[in-house]
Amino acid sequence: MVVQVLVKAAYGAPDKLGDCPFCQRVLLTLEEKNVPYQLKLVNLSDKPDWFLEINPDGKVPVYKDDDDKWVPDSDVIVQIIEEKYPEPSLVTPDEYSNVGSKILPRFVNFLKSKDPTDGAEQALLDELRFFDDHIKEYGPYVNGDHISAVDLSIAPKLYHMEVALGHFKGWKVPESFANVHAYTKLIFSRESFTKTKAAGEYMIAAWAEKLST
Repeated sequence: MVVQVLVKAAYGAPDKLGDCPFCQRVLLTLEEKNVPYQLKLVNLSDKPDWFLEINPDGKVPVYKDDDDKWVPDSDVIVQIIEEKYPEPSLVTPDEYSNVGSKILPRFVNFLKSKDPTDGAEQALLDELRFFDDHIKEYGPYVNGDHISAVDLSIAPKLYHMEVALGHFKGWKVPESFANVHAYTKLIFSRESFTKTKAAGEYMIAAWAEKLST
């Protein structure tokens, strides 16, 4: 049985891949492991009954393999995939598993901030500086020469940061963070990433909706 994955459809374009970084994380994991899968897009603006029967919480991603049980939560899903398809290994050492974990909340806080003196931008810069220092010492990926699970979690969030902050605030990662720039260039150019990323226009539309509420 082919693996099945339910992911978010694009805001305003239900036939296109949506902007969910957690969904992309799962798809990246499957792509990097060369696991065949069947993708189904779910319109979260008008959740169909069949989807709510599968996951009453109404959240994506949701995953099913040959045990015929639907599983939500990207953390759980990628662990299942790693255990069932151990090669190539994407295991991240425990000491690196939380690297970059604060990038998403820091970037979202800054994106939503309307007060330039509230420290939101500096908090994001501090987190990016930590990430830049880590890549400088251990790169090119978080765990050295080989991509691992933590990269597949961070990369979609960095992509959201680049697109959303660039569009809504005209903001870019400072050039002084050369290792962050090298990292994003490297990982965004991987075939797995280009296959699974949402188009920038759909990401902007989704963030515009979030920021208006």
